[in-house]
Amino acid sequence: MKNITSANYKVTEKIDLESIATYNDFGTSNKKLRKSLKEIRIMLGAFQDTLYAHSKYSVLICIQGMDTAGKDSLIREVFKDFNARGVVVHSFKVPTALELKHDYLWRHYIALPAKGKFGVFNRTHYENVLVTRVHPEYILNENIPGIDKVSDLDQEFWDTRFEQINSFERHLAQNGTIIFKFFLHLSKEEQRQRLLRRLALKRKNWKFSPGDLKERLLWGKYQVCYEEAINKTSKPHAPWFIIPADNKKAARVIVASILLEELTKYKEIKEPELDDKIKANLEIYKKQLESE
Repeated sequence: MKNITSANYKVTEKIDLESIATYNDFGTSNKKLRKSLKEIRIMLGAFQDTLYAHSKYSVLICIQGMDTAGKDSLIREVFKDFNARGVVVHSFKVPTALELKHDYLWRHYIALPAKGKFGVFNRTHYENVLVTRVHPEYILNENIPGIDKVSDLDQEFWDTRFEQINSFERHLAQNGTIIFKFFLHLSKEEQRQRLLRRLALKRKNWKFSPGDLKERLLWGKYQVCYEEAINKTSKPHAPWFIIPADNKKAARVIVASILLEELTKYKEIKEPELDDKIKANLEIYKKQLESE
């Protein structure tokens, strides 16, 4: 299978989503894609063990995409070979009453991964410049001073919010959090097919909501908001990667490959050396245990 290079997916200049492909299968079979993923995720799991022992960095993985883009299944498959204690997944829903008592980044900040761990945000702090932009009336629930009606939400408000998100991520990166942001780039036709499958297969019926169809009517608006958010917040310390998502198996391999390539660049992440005194007495400890 063709080698996957993170540079091919990383956003380093202004992008136009309409011009970016949503499908890739690398000209190979699903069987080979599954095999590649298995090999990569075993290496990622081993890296997480080393990350935990090193205990100076954490990894934050942000996953965004339209409904049916494959976020849940990607998380399940990519992190399958991790130590269960080494990865924590947070799925952010509609803010609770308590969360609305705080600023919009609070609930994301308290969910950040500890040093040595991976944290996965299934939907992220970017919902605050995506869903709330498509449905600006939601912002009023935040009780922000000076924002009393939807017409108060001008471009300056959203630009300020982008700046706040950039500052938030810069602060995290400067304090040892390695940040990845993945946009699962799905086509509208593929979403239609996946919604139809949810309706056709009884075991998938529970995933369907009439609200999915209402949001689908706003597809164009969401694409504009995603494009602006990506263009304004893809930074060297917190880059966006655009992943073609029409083929779920290929998307999983791409995400896993990017993670492995980028993380193994951190050569300082390695198991700590034993204390010289302990190292000098390893044979003594071994004999002590063997003589019991």
